Amino acid sequence: MNDVQSAPAAPPTDLFDAVPTDVSIYEVGPRDGLQNEKAVLPTDRKLEFIEGVVAAGVRRVEITSFVDPRWIPALADHNEVARAVRRTADTQYSALVPNMRGLDGASRAGMREVAVFMAASETHNRKNINKSTDEALATYRVVVDEARARGMRVRGYVSCVYGCPYEGTVPLAQVDRVAQGLLDLGVYELSLGDTIGVGTPRQIEYVLRGLLAAGIGLDRLAVHFHDTRGTALANITVALQLGVKTIDSALGGLGGCPYAPGASGNVATEDVVYMLHGMGVRTGVDLDGLVAVSAKLGGYLGRELPSKYLKAHLGHCARVGKVV
Repeated sequence: MNDVQSAPAAPPTDLFDAVPTDVSIYEVGPRDGLQNEKAVLPTDRKLEFIEGVVAAGVRRVEITSFVDPRWIPALADHNEVARAVRRTADTQYSALVPNMRGLDGASRAGMREVAVFMAASETHNRKNINKSTDEALATYRVVVDEARARGMRVRGYVSCVYGCPYEGTVPLAQVDRVAQGLLDLGVYELSLGDTIGVGTPRQIEYVLRGLLAAGIGLDRLAVHFHDTRGTALANITVALQLGVKTIDSALGGLGGCPYAPGASGNVATEDVVYMLHGMGVRTGVDLDGLVAVSAKLGGYLGRELPSKYLKAHLGHCARVGKVV
């Protein structure tokens, strides 16, 4: 018999202690989702999409992109969408802008928030926006300064945070450089994007902890995962455990990236909301309302959307004879 007494077991640590009680869903489907769809959604359907997710309780929506239609034909109606959408006072509507021309268009169309975008990867910046990292930051300094002078809020996207289709692994130092550069310009929030869906939970922890250690506050960070390899919800869980309070997602799992070969859609908004509600996290979003919009959207686009929750919900409705 072993006479050596083992030390008493430490009380279990609650892995979810740091998970916020409330999380903000940032819906990117009308822009980041639709820009890569083969079927071009008519303007009235886009408006129905945007107004539908807002009616379901989403309070932050990226509605379009003021990019030259030659580059993103699916969003050529950005002026019409921005001018016609029925806004509610408690909702933030945003649009992507690549330059001063885009900012001017967004401003004339009544946008009060815009977003700028660049990659942590030098090669992706050159492929996507035809600029080096330094050139992109210099361009956006003018754009952000002017936007703020007009009373507009500016969000910043950092893409290829966890991997680049051209360079592979992206060093944390490059992510930090771009993140700090955008914050120095005056963006109020950084959305950290896994553009090609290669990130895994330990990597997400490493990057987020690295940025936090570099002095970037949790209130300045959002996460934006593509579900190319099926790790998006796991990655979101790690971000939540570190205290991140804003999650980008696209209804139905729409999207991809025209400049990232092989990238599939964003994590589905309804999948994220289902998981959050199951964890006891408040979102203010009505899941049934979301699914009703998502089901219609799939029909309009003529394809089955990849959302897992949507498929399960539609299957259940078919079994019990319920009309969606």
